[in-house]
Amino acid sequence: MEYKRTELGYNIGYTSITDEKFKTCSVYVRFATCLSPSEAAANSLGIGALSASNSKLRSLAELNERLSSLYGSALGTFTRKRGDIQILGLSSSWICGKYALDNEDIESEMISLVRDCLFSPNVKNGEFDATPFRITKNDLLDRIDAEMNNKRSYALDRASELAFSGEPAEYSCYGTRESAEAVTAADAYAAYLKLLSTAQVEIYYVAPEPNVKIAEMFRNEFSSLDRHSYKCNFRAISPVKNEPLTVTEQMDVLQCKTVLTFKSDSDDIYAMRILSAILGETPVSKLFVNVREKLSLCYYCTCRYISAKNTLTIDSGVEKENIETAENEILHQLDEIKEGKITDDELESAILAMDNALAAIGDTPSSYSSWYFERFCDGNIVDPEQQSALYYAVTRERVIAAAKTLKLDSRYYMLCKEDNT
Repeated sequence: MEYKRTELGYNIGYTSITDEKFKTCSVYVRFATCLSPSEAAANSLGIGALSASNSKLRSLAELNERLSSLYGSALGTFTRKRGDIQILGLSSSWICGKYALDNEDIESEMISLVRDCLFSPNVKNGEFDATPFRITKNDLLDRIDAEMNNKRSYALDRASELAFSGEPAEYSCYGTRESAEAVTAADAYAAYLKLLSTAQVEIYYVAPEPNVKIAEMFRNEFSSLDRHSYKCNFRAISPVKNEPLTVTEQMDVLQCKTVLTFKSDSDDIYAMRILSAILGETPVSKLFVNVREKLSLCYYCTCRYISAKNTLTIDSGVEKENIETAENEILHQLDEIKEGKITDDELESAILAMDNALAAIGDTPSSYSSWYFERFCDGNIVDPEQQSALYYAVTRERVIAAAKTLKLDSRYYMLCKEDNT
């Protein structure tokens, strides 16, 4: 595998990842901007409209027909949150031309299609065409509704609102349903033009061999734009509250949800990740073995380290009468780590679990793209083997030191309504 990153212009990165084992080529274009509640929905819809049509293929049906004719090539868009940053993008993939029946130049066709979607969208009179935009908007509203209906996901979102109140990370990357409903086709197009002008852009090309023409295309297209971009702060440590904040909501659920959020000022992200694995990310973690299995206090109990905000969340599904007992045991297990009660097996299992996850990087083009983008955001671009070495270098003492920096910031409880108990 060969990795190479260059700058196509200010705040426009182009990364070529070459691995001869692949039989497909992929392009991922990511726009990064500060997450704003007033712009999140419009940004998401502006990006989403790009994969519904373009100036040459003016309907979703036409676009899909064209993709099908190119051996089932794929085109899609995405929106997500990374700490205080909204990440929006367009992804595409296609089979290498040498595997086509008649050696068609599929790559040139797809790059032209990607260019048209990004730089020549389906716009009339300063707004996205109505029919494709309506499809895009309905898709976003369905996605927002789905997150609301997934109670575990909803609980984690509410916990983020509490933990990061007053920070961009407080908000959903999709915006609220009300804000999404209010976005017009003109609003979405204006938002997209602003992204083209101001967002930090990271482009990834993953293929069995390099193609300099792709970088040239992006360089030429972006050079024609009037850009005044700013660099994003991909890692913003969140200050811990003076006293833990507790919020309780009653909802129509049969299983209560709890989320505890801890914050840290440690810069040792590798020790924090191993700590999270020891505490609650694996089937042999302290939370799984003790809180769930031995004491049967919950249906699930897992933790997750969010490096972008230097926080650790522990969420569980639990019966109402067990909430206090379960929380006490969760805090006890964290205290065990702070006191140095980590066995050799626990440390080794956590490192092996992280190493095993690294082994899958490179199995697919998307895994390479995601991996190197995340390392770019972390500010330390390493390959999976180098990352593995960093994990194996983590000592028990570093894990203990990291654990001691964790302070409880907030609690979120989703309780069953009284008539459901």
